[in-house]
Amino acid sequence: MAAHTKHHDYHLVNPSPWPFVGAVSAFVMAIGGIQWMHNVTPWIFFIGLVGVLFTMYSWWADVIKEANGGDHTPVVQLHHRYGMMLFIASEVMFFVAWFWAYFDGFFMIDDTALYARHALSTNGHWPYQGVELFNPWHLPLFNTLLLLTSGTTVTWAHHALLEGDRQSVKWGLILTIVLGALFTVVQAIEYSSAGFSFSGNIYGATFFMATGFHGFHVIIGTIFLIVTLFRLLGGDFTPKQHLGFEFAAWYWHFVDVVWLFLFANIYVWGSWGIAVAHG
Repeated sequence: MAAHTKHHDYHLVNPSPWPFVGAVSAFVMAIGGIQWMHNVTPWIFFIGLVGVLFTMYSWWADVIKEANGGDHTPVVQLHHRYGMMLFIASEVMFFVAWFWAYFDGFFMIDDTALYARHALSTNGHWPYQGVELFNPWHLPLFNTLLLLTSGTTVTWAHHALLEGDRQSVKWGLILTIVLGALFTVVQAIEYSSAGFSFSGNIYGATFFMATGFHGFHVIIGTIFLIVTLFRLLGGDFTPKQHLGFEFAAWYWHFVDVVWLFLFANIYVWGSWGIAVAHG
């Protein structure tokens, strides 16, 4: 009889140093970030950042070993899916905050009680009077088409994996990664030609916080897909067990949906603008 025979479907993880190492690294990074903001050396921040990145790599490497070792039973996989759903839900609420700030400026521009506050940052106009807005039917529309296309390629890759067609999975992932990287390049070009800045008015602040954090999530999602591609090339993933791939696809679709809201509300609707005069 085996010494470690399991009589349940759950995975009891072995003691791991990564929660402690990650917490210490995050604390060092936070302290370094505060010092950097006060014009002190930034090296403490980067030391903490290296620790956080090393923790992420090592911890996820251990999870991959557990999956390949058969520890991710159907019950464990179900709970991982619940965890990913909750994580994406928390990310949705993160973006709700930026949309809330944006629409607070948009809809409250003519509120008498709030006019004094808004007048300082908007001059009674939304967006700020004289701001040169982006044409939503130029680069923003092109980026929308890029992300929508990338959503179809990652879905193609997912269905190919379910059918055991690993060659199609590879090319679907490669196309998705290329489209994601191209989106980032186009957004950098767009930012370089912006007719307004982050500081000075609430429109610029909310615009760059919402679109900038989305761009950051696109970069994270692209890295997620690159890791997934390397794992695929290394022989990981089967039609019945491919949580890592599935979560990368979920995350990418989340990025797509957030961009559609950004494009429709901030680029298109926001480009119309409103102006209210108070006597």
